[in-house]
Amino acid sequence: MTMTPRARKLVLTAHITSSVGWLGVVLGFLALALTGLASRDERVVRGVYVSMNVMTWWAIVPLSSLSFATGLVASLGTAWGLVRHYWVLVKLGLTLVATPLLILHTRPIGWMAQAALRVTPIAEALMSLRAQLVLDAAAAAVVLLVATVLSVYKPRGLTPYGSEQGGGATK
Repeated sequence: MTMTPRARKLVLTAHITSSVGWLGVVLGFLALALTGLASRDERVVRGVYVSMNVMTWWAIVPLSSLSFATGLVASLGTAWGLVRHYWVLVKLGLTLVATPLLILHTRPIGWMAQAALRVTPIAEALMSLRAQLVLDAAAAAVVLLVATVLSVYKPRGLTPYGSEQGGGATK
């Protein structure tokens, strides 16, 4: 299946926008997580964790899903293919690992947001969970940066399937 040039550009634009948006929101989430861990101001800490929960459900989850879907459509509808080039397979693998981990980690984000909405002080509470959110966001940022680098540099190397099929795209 090959897309028309107009459709390919539309899908590619949606993929780039959602992928870069996902990275940007994760970096913003990391900044909030660091603030939540380091701040001693109870109001700041509360606001941070409520904001992180909103960012997760209204930006990170939708953008990660859109990035995956548009990447799949782009790979299946262009000469790059889904299994022809190792860099495409690596990006697919990273996304297939990152997205379920993201969904799994929405629980601790929700717990922190709920704790922030309670009357009891949270500045010193749940410190290990607060540190976990920093590490999770940092790991997600690294994974998304690796995927971005792969998209830009497109390292050479065909899979066995790609070699049998004649290679596909090279640019």
